[in-house]
Amino acid sequence: MLVLNKHYMALRIIGARRAFSLLCRELAEVIACDDGSYANYDLRNWVELSETRRTFEAHKHDWISTVNFHIAVPRVIRLLCYDRIPNKTVKFNRRNLFARDGNHCQYCGKRFPAAELSLDHVIPRRLGGPATWGNIVCACLKCNVKKGGRTPAQARMMLIKKPIKPRSNPVIHIHLAHERYRSWKQFLDHAYWSVELT
Repeated sequence: MLVLNKHYMALRIIGARRAFSLLCRELAEVIACDDGSYANYDLRNWVELSETRRTFEAHKHDWISTVNFHIAVPRVIRLLCYDRIPNKTVKFNRRNLFARDGNHCQYCGKRFPAAELSLDHVIPRRLGGPATWGNIVCACLKCNVKKGGRTPAQARMMLIKKPIKPRSNPVIHIHLAHERYRSWKQFLDHAYWSVELT
């Protein structure tokens, strides 16, 4: 779920276990978003609201069952005493590279599961190619073997698009495409903020 600081700025994405830990210790509150507006709930009030939602719109939520009640997993929580400004730097890692390229091979254009992709240095390391956003792309195993230790020009292969460093976290775009994360959109202004996954 999306975590906001006390000023409603997006910080990161965390799992339900961590979120409920924060809610139980009264370090956070639930932000429920409906039709562009939002309301704040402490854990006790969220449990009560969850009972109503379970009756009328159970299919719209993920649920956690306890001995005494069912509780909807919130999509957004807000930390009550944390005002750190989000880090705007997108981490250079495998997950973000795959997300930037949409799991598409940047040579043949086909989409593959992450397990069937590799990362390719456009300018090979042996020719001084650095490990940077602008020099690493996703490549299927077949294209990576075909290219070998050559540049795309030497291998007579074309890149589908020039690799660049994303301005915002590419993994967030994957989540936002899913209907159940629609409530995140009003808290994410892509022109200014990027959410860091931890």
